[in-house]
Amino acid sequence: MNKRLVLAILLFIVMKSFSQQPFHIMGNLQIHDQGSLGFHTDLINNGIFDQNLGSVGFYNTDRSLTISGNNKPVFYDILTAVTNDLILKVNVGVINFKEFLFGRIITPRTDSTITLDLQNDAPYNGITDGSHTDGYVTYTGNLSFTFPIGDDFRLRPMRTSVGASAMTSSGAYFFEDPNTPTTFQESFDTNKFQSTLAVINPLEFWDLNGAIPTQVTLTWDPQSRIANIADKLSYLRVVGWSSTEQKWINLGNTGIKGNQLSGEITSNLILPNDYSVLTIGSILGTNETVTVYNAISPNNDGLNDTLIIRGIEAIPDNELVIFNRWGQEVYRKKGYDNSWSGNSEGRVTPKSTKELPVGTYYYVLQVHGKKSTVGYFYLQR
Repeated sequence: MNKRLVLAILLFIVMKSFSQQPFHIMGNLQIHDQGSLGFHTDLINNGIFDQNLGSVGFYNTDRSLTISGNNKPVFYDILTAVTNDLILKVNVGVINFKEFLFGRIITPRTDSTITLDLQNDAPYNGITDGSHTDGYVTYTGNLSFTFPIGDDFRLRPMRTSVGASAMTSSGAYFFEDPNTPTTFQESFDTNKFQSTLAVINPLEFWDLNGAIPTQVTLTWDPQSRIANIADKLSYLRVVGWSSTEQKWINLGNTGIKGNQLSGEITSNLILPNDYSVLTIGSILGTNETVTVYNAISPNNDGLNDTLIIRGIEAIPDNELVIFNRWGQEVYRKKGYDNSWSGNSEGRVTPKSTKELPVGTYYYVLQVHGKKSTVGYFYLQR
């Protein structure tokens, strides 16, 4: 009989006989090519268990199992079927394939360095509301990747786009109020956001860490209550909390599908490490119309440097015309995009400057199929 098969059988018998005792690795252990090993008890790895070429399974229908120790085990193929969850207290690597059969993998949300680590573009299968990673997943590879993450018994994937060579990123989902997060040093005030935004979802957020620019796709389900933050899906935006600016930043909407009960939205290209957490926001709240801000101060301080019409992104078929107090046209643009910074495009300023003087200006906002909106604002320098 093959010696490797004999070893596998003996190990199975020993672990089955002492199913309540942890399997403790102190030296070197390797699962060879075509070999397989099943754990029905806890694993403590204080040895070398990272050169595996075969498959490993974790099985238990009575209680949870734990992987712990001082050293990271790395498996080729891994299958988990643990009714009351497999708990990771040490980083666990997978280099070929991960099969979620049933039960969740739990990682500590207070320590994002302990993760299920899918390396070398390792794929996975079998994720459901009851079978995913409740905590952090790390991915290393070159492909678009969907994080198999959720919170409690609720799957909420997040996807990143194709990245640069050996892109490494980690992520987790949190079904909790960003104003009062339980595992972060800072809070994320949903009342503080860029002027182009109107509402931030107060029910959930994602943590994505990575140093390579990527597009991010977030998902929603009935518990996200998308209808409470926007009347139309086109108003939705991916948003990120900037610790530097202490507010939520509009990260765009380059693609969206679904309905108000379930769907997904994709951001512009972003650098994940620039944002503490991500969630979904809206440029127009429920039952809200476009709002023209009544002041502009183009002094490059990052506050009201352009004339903001909140919600105008959702209505590209528009035209904005601005006049000075004598009724002279100073600016006109079809498809206004919140970019006007107080410069004249008319003939009312000297050729040496295009900067309009301080004062009150008037606007006419024309939207196809609707009555024009007329108002005024103050320009301060």
